[in-house]
Amino acid sequence: MSQCGCKGIRTCLVCEKVERQNETEKKCSRKIHSFCDLCNMAYVGGTADDHPNHHGNTLEFPGIFIQRDFISPEEESDILEHIYKSPFVESQSGRRKQDYGPKVNFKRKKIKSDVFTGLPDFSRVLYKRMKSTDILKDFEPVEQCNLEYLPERGSSIDPHFDDFWLWGERLVTLNLGSDTILCMTSSDYPDISVHIPLFRNSLIVVYGPARHAWMHGIHRCDITGKRLAITYRELSAEFQAGGEKEQVGQNLLDIALTFDGVSVGSLKVS
Repeated sequence: MSQCGCKGIRTCLVCEKVERQNETEKKCSRKIHSFCDLCNMAYVGGTADDHPNHHGNTLEFPGIFIQRDFISPEEESDILEHIYKSPFVESQSGRRKQDYGPKVNFKRKKIKSDVFTGLPDFSRVLYKRMKSTDILKDFEPVEQCNLEYLPERGSSIDPHFDDFWLWGERLVTLNLGSDTILCMTSSDYPDISVHIPLFRNSLIVVYGPARHAWMHGIHRCDITGKRLAITYRELSAEFQAGGEKEQVGQNLLDIALTFDGVSVGSLKVS
C-alpha cells in the first residue's frame, strides 16, 4: 500500500506510482486572471511583477490582502526549525500536516476540545505582529494548521471553501519555503480563474467575496519547491460574543491563546 493520506478520488505522485497509474492532474482550463496585490485588480495575462504596466482586460477582485515580507529570512529559518521538531501526519493529495485546534466533526457540528492544548509557542510573536496590521487588529486565532507541500509528492489541494459554520470571516496564511499560486474559482464565473501570488514569507488574508463566493485551491504544477503554509482561523459569529455558542468559543479561545500547544500528531505519537 502507498504511504500517503489520499482518499477517494484524491491522489498524489506516491499513490499514482504505486496503484493509480492512470491518474493525471486536472489542469485549469479557465481563462487566467493574475491578481496584482499592489493595485488589487486581476488582469488577463502577466503577473504582479508587471505593475504598474499591466495589459489586458481587468477584473475587480475584492477580499485579498497581501503583506509581502511579513517575516524576515532569519525568522523563517527559526520558525521552520520549530515546526520540524514536531511530527507530521499524512494528509490528502501529497501533503503532510500538523494541527493545533479542537477536534471537529463538521457534518454533525460537534466539537471536542480535550485534545486541544493551544497554539504553538512560536506563534505568539506572529499573533502580536498580525494584530498590528489594520485588517487583523481584532483577529483572534483559535486554530492553526501547518501544511507541507512537496513537488516530489505531487502535493496540491482541490478547490474548496473552508467551513463557514465554525470558521469566521478571515483566513490568514503565512507562506514559507517557496513562492506558489492560489487559484480561485467561482460558479458565477465558470470560464475564469484568478491566480493569487503567494510570495515566500508573505502573509495573505482571504475575506469578503474572496472567502464566500470563490473557492481556493493549489495546483500540483505550481508547487516548485518545498512549501510550508501556516494557516490561522478565527471563529464564526455563532461562537463569538453574543452568539449562541459564545461560551464554547470563549473556552476555545482561552486554550488557543495560552500558546502552550502541542500538535495533535505529537499527542498521538506520545
